[in-house]
Amino acid sequence: MIINTETLIDQIVAGLQEKKGHDIVITDFSNIEDSICRAFVIATGNSPSHVQALTDSVENFAREHAHARPSAVAGLHNAQWVAMDYGDVIVHIFLADAREFYDLEHLWADAALTEIADID
Repeated sequence: MIINTETLIDQIVAGLQEKKGHDIVITDFSNIEDSICRAFVIATGNSPSHVQALTDSVENFAREHAHARPSAVAGLHNAQWVAMDYGDVIVHIFLADAREFYDLEHLWADAALTEIADID
């Protein structure tokens, strides 16, 4: 089954918003040659248990609504930075300190950034 990247991103964002993930940013690499994927979806959780809940929610929304499963999920053992690989889309869920340290969304100057408003 071919997965629509835009639908997948929408469902990833919905899963993050469902569990109150914040500072959600979509980093679009589609106009960058030889990029490892088409997009990153980056979000912040408040605690390791919140990062785990966000990860579970993303996995559920992507599976139920976009018929997608990650090929790999890394970082759940300490839940400070979880990466979920959906092929064209990689999801990064951070604790605030780790996100600030790695600053993934600003590593590629040519990537277009889309900030998603927090739901409160």
